[in-house]
Order: sequence, then structure tokens, then C-alpha cells
Amino acid sequence: MNDSGFDFDMVVIGGGSGGLAGAFRAAHHGARVALLEPNPLGGTCVNVGCVPKKAMWLAADLSQKIAMAAQLGFAVPAPQLDWAEFITHRQRYIENIHHSYQQRLEQNKIALLPTRARLLSADTVEISDAVQLRAPHILIATGGQPLRPKIPGAELGLVSDDFFNLCSAPERIAIVGGGYIGVELSGVLQALGSRVEMFVRGRQLLQGFDEDLTTQLVQDYLQYGTRTHFGFDVQALEQIDGQHLVLRDAEGNHSDPFDKVIFATGRRPNSDGFGVEQAGIAIDARGHIVVDAFQNTNVPGIYAVGDVTAHEALTPVAIAAARRLMDRIFGGDADAKIDYRDIATVVFAHPPLGKVGMTEAEARLQHGDAVRVYRAGFRPMLHALADSPQRSLFKLVCVGEEERVVGIHLLGEGADEILQGFAVALKRGITKRDLDETVAIHPTSAEEVVLMR
Repeated sequence: MNDSGFDFDMVVIGGGSGGLAGAFRAAHHGARVALLEPNPLGGTCVNVGCVPKKAMWLAADLSQKIAMAAQLGFAVPAPQLDWAEFITHRQRYIENIHHSYQQRLEQNKIALLPTRARLLSADTVEISDAVQLRAPHILIATGGQPLRPKIPGAELGLVSDDFFNLCSAPERIAIVGGGYIGVELSGVLQALGSRVEMFVRGRQLLQGFDEDLTTQLVQDYLQYGTRTHFGFDVQALEQIDGQHLVLRDAEGNHSDPFDKVIFATGRRPNSDGFGVEQAGIAIDARGHIVVDAFQNTNVPGIYAVGDVTAHEALTPVAIAAARRLMDRIFGGDADAKIDYRDIATVVFAHPPLGKVGMTEAEARLQHGDAVRVYRAGFRPMLHALADSPQRSLFKLVCVGEEERVVGIHLLGEGADEILQGFAVALKRGITKRDLDETVAIHPTSAEEVVLMR
């Protein structure tokens, strides 16, 4: 302990994306940092989220491409994934990430303590064996976890974390929920051999995304065999014949039988069990830690980032918020904070769907008749060659006489890679004329963004 009476300058609770980013940036500024994480480093994203999800998405995409290659004249057998072998490659990749984090922690002299924590006060954390650590700054970055619905039989179903324990594609599977996770898992499993049906309580997939694109995505999924049931409010999960599962809705109707059911019905913040309330930290009705624009909680010296707050539950958001917080605390930048406006995001569906800025509905609510919309619907070249029915839909939402672009929405092959550059342009205030005056790269899907009329 130094002369100030503190063991560290910063204690970080949680070793996921936000916690690691905060620890590394604080150490970069010369702070003495302790990172408390009892589980594998990387949190949800690395272990049961973005990374293994994208790996499975890539496998599914390869499966579709191999099938398409056969249609185009390549002498290839029908695609069949050896799940065990692929999982070996997936886990090796994840272990490499773990190893990289360990090396960086050592290089930055960050104390990694594989232990749970409990807040005792604004500057004191208790760890195992009643050991106490004191620091003037504490960052909470404990993330979230899948939410299992409170209905009869819910324990018979899986949640998104359990998906990564599957060793094969179930023959018939139901996905309950129409958000990011439900849509992504449905696309992966259908492409890898399952017969998938989605059960969605609302009237559309992906609330918050542009409805024109989500409607087209439903059609694209249907072409691959995925059926979607809207307005299905699941009230119970029941087992029949000692093996199969059926869903029951509010009217007592039953679904067809399934081998597996995955609940993708939301996530909840990990804000309980480590002294948040005892420390006087405010939480909202859903359990999120309440923070201001600078990630401050109501308790001076305690901060929170990532999924444990009510901000967008996206890995890059947690990372950006943590880095800017440390720039403010230790880097001398008093105004450093993340800009939560116009954050680009992609759903790794089949095909991917991405957005940045306002949907058409949001723009019309705010700007009324000043909104003008441009669309481009088309089949990507590979799908046209193979006579595949999959279609892409790109959409621009513009406002005012100058037609400032306030929303860019892409559904189609390559949308995940295309959107990043256009997101920068949107944040810089581009207009439709700027896009019109940009020479297209031909033949690509991306050119459709600058060719809309």
C-alpha cells in the first residue's frame, strides 16, 4: 500500500470487453490497476457471444456457399459439418484470445485476481478470504446473462449460452424470440441442417431496425426453410412422449413437436450479488446500474460500463465507453465520453443486416414530411448466377432540402463489411448529393449505396 492508503488507483470488477478495455487504458496512463474476474477472460463476447457466434456464422456461410458452388458446376459433395472438429478450431481460436489477454495484462503490470468481489464502500472491495482492496476509483463491468422466461417448463429449454454446447444440429428446433440472438441462431442452425421455426411475440423481427428490411429478411429466411410465427406469446413449454417439446400460447394452441427449444427472450444485467445496493449505487427497474453521460454512478468514484448499464449492449460500445472514461480519469481529458448517437450495428443473419442512424419511422416521427427515402432492391451477383431467390435491400433515409443522410440500412451479402465506412460518413454529416457524386465500384453490392435514385 502506498502513502495515500490505497492499494491501487483503479479496481475493475469484471474481465469482459469493457473491463479489459478500461484496465488496459488506465494502465496506459500509468495507473496501478487490479482486475477481478473469476471466469475466463473476455466475458460474454469472447466465450459465449460475438466470437464463437461469428465462428458458427462463418461455418454456416461456408455451408451455403458450398451448396451454391454445386449449383454453379463445381464437383463438390453436399456440405456436412463435423461439429466436433469445427468446435476444436473455434475453441483453439478463443484460447489464443485468452492467452493474448494474459500476456497484455502481464506486460501492463495489471494485477489479475481470479476471484469474485463484493463492494463494501465507495473505495473498498472485498475479495476471497475477507481480503480488502482499496482504490479511489472502482469500475463495474460485470456484463449480463441470458434471461430465461418465467413460464411453466422453461427449464426444459436452452438459452443462448447453451447453443455453444451443442455437438450437432438438432433435427427440429424452435427459437423463441425475434431479437439479435434469435435471428442469428436461427440462420446458423438452418444453414447447418436444422429445420428451424421462430416464435415471436411481436409483429416483426428486430425491433429498432427498419421494418422494410426486417420484412425482406423474413422472406429470405423463408426461402431457406425457416418459418416465422408472429404474435405467438409463449405461455408454457411442455414435454410429450418423454422426448419432444411443444410450445403452448396464450390461447392454448400448441406448436408442432421439436427436439430442442432455445429461449432468446432477452438478457438481464449482472448487478446483483456483489454489494451494489449495499454501496448505495442506484439501479433501475430492470436491474441496470444507472450512469450519467460520463459513466458515473450516483456514488462518487464508482463507474459502470457495458451491459450492466442500460446503454446499447454491444461490445464496441462497452470498449469505447471504458476507454474514454479512463482518458478522463487518468489521461487529463475532462470532456472525454462516448457519443451514443448514430452507433452502427450489424445482425449476423443470413444475409447480414446492418443499420446506422434513424429508421424511416423514427425520422418521420421527428421530421415529418421533410423525410425522403431511397431504396435499392436486388439480387447479389453470386445469387443471381446460381438462381438463388435471396434478395438484398438497401435503404437511405434523408432529411431536409439538402437531403442530409440520417439513416443507412443494409440487408444483404457483405452488409457487415460495407457499413463501417458509410457509418463514418453519416457521422460526418454527408448528404445524398455526396453519395451521388461518388463514383461507384462495379460490380459490387456496395455500389448500390451511391447509385440510389
